[in-house]
Amino acid sequence: MYNILVTGGGGYIGSVLVPELLRLGNKVTVLDNFMFRQNSLLDCCANVNFNVVRGDVRDESILKPLLQKADYIIPLAALVGAPLCNKDKIGATTINRDAIASITKLASKEQRIIMPTTNSGYGIGQKGVYCTEETPLTPITLYGVVKMEAEKIILERGNSISFRLATVFGMSPRMRLDLLVNDFTHRAVTDRFVVIFEGHFKRNYIHIRDVAGAFIHAIDNFDKMKSEAYNVGLSDANISKLELCAKIREQIKSFAYMEAPVGEDPDKRDYIVSNEKIEKTGFKPVYSLERGIKELIKGYAIITNSRYGNA
Repeated sequence: MYNILVTGGGGYIGSVLVPELLRLGNKVTVLDNFMFRQNSLLDCCANVNFNVVRGDVRDESILKPLLQKADYIIPLAALVGAPLCNKDKIGATTINRDAIASITKLASKEQRIIMPTTNSGYGIGQKGVYCTEETPLTPITLYGVVKMEAEKIILERGNSISFRLATVFGMSPRMRLDLLVNDFTHRAVTDRFVVIFEGHFKRNYIHIRDVAGAFIHAIDNFDKMKSEAYNVGLSDANISKLELCAKIREQIKSFAYMEAPVGEDPDKRDYIVSNEKIEKTGFKPVYSLERGIKELIKGYAIITNSRYGNA
């Protein structure tokens, strides 16, 4: 098994991936600043193969000694999503791109990096044309721009893999309600309705546990996959916002949705994606969109978002 350093391991993806890496017998060190005050890795603390360091991934004095023993580096630490990056433009650049440059500078060439980026780098695709890994990148948000710059850094370094993740969904111990499937399902459960802007815009989706599975697949098949970028998504889930709402209503019959006649979505992404390249390496997602919606409905019976409400 391997020594694995996961930066940002207490986040949405890391909180699912880290326990799985430990379950497989790996030694895992997490570096995280726990900026969302999450406690999602507490269950891991009893595992003798788990180590955790509280700190900032941009601090090379913390990062350098942690890198020394790592066989694999999984840099998850990031400000994720266009709204958060627009809110903290300096953080978006220094965490999402510059910290990746630090890792590549401090790590040896033999150490292996597997990094998630985003398929939002495709921006606005051509109607009916699938975006492949060869499609020109035209990111339309700061988040997309800095993530694509980070990808260029690790692929030029070599001995690295980039995963261009579709929009992730599913329950995590460090939950995010702002992701589209998670958000729309939460609205269906709590409000029973949603108003959609530009409902014809399409994108691709992937379950969080399949994202974890993709990282494990890459560790198991690193030599044949290295130095490449891969789209990671559900090939049967290139769907519009309106189609997503229809799938949610199959499980929540009282869910009402309508498209606003005026107004715009600030997130202009609109594309369909081919995941054939990673599928040819033997990776197959397990969790369907329907299964994920069912999971979310159960999860929202447990968590509520009413911190400042009386009801």
